[in-house]
Amino acid sequence: MTFIVGLTGGIGCGKSTVGQQFADLGVDVIDTDTIAHALTQAHGSAILEIASAFGERYINQHGALDRERMRELVFTDANAKAKLEAILHPLIYQAVIAAIASADDAAYILLVVPLLIESKRYLDIVQRVLVVDCDEQQQINRAMARSGLTEQAVQRIMQNQATRQQRLQHADDVILNTSSLDFVQQRVMELHKTYLTQAQILPATH
Repeated sequence: MTFIVGLTGGIGCGKSTVGQQFADLGVDVIDTDTIAHALTQAHGSAILEIASAFGERYINQHGALDRERMRELVFTDANAKAKLEAILHPLIYQAVIAAIASADDAAYILLVVPLLIESKRYLDIVQRVLVVDCDEQQQINRAMARSGLTEQAVQRIMQNQATRQQRLQHADDVILNTSSLDFVQQRVMELHKTYLTQAQILPATH
């Protein structure tokens, strides 16, 4: 089975940037956020079930999930959050397993999971955990700049994620994303070479 590296990090830490850098090196990248967006876009596999569970008001005029309205709901209603996760999480996991199976000739796979540390099912299928790390104020500033979210909204998201300390405790490797993009790229190159070697000498056991 293919060697799988799990990539995670809190909101604003730079997971997407790092994931793209690995992709640019030819690595097969599977991103659960990308899968979730596909499932909830117009005609996505989760739309009918979401509309049935929450009502048509949570589907926008294009037939996709109204993300802003749903975000407001799940931030304030734990039951709604659990209901949405019960719809999406199994579909995302199925898509991940299918993508892994179709990439069986890859040198290794980078599996990007924002809530990797919180999810045993994903921890069980990766051989290494790579954490993109930065301090919490940088997370807040970057997430606000990127997504247009308020500081309060970003902090609410962070409260629903593992802490920085918890992520680092699970990390086999860390990319410290606090300075230049060149530094991050250099670290990605180093890890890419390491993973290519590990994929050859450490067969997957899961």
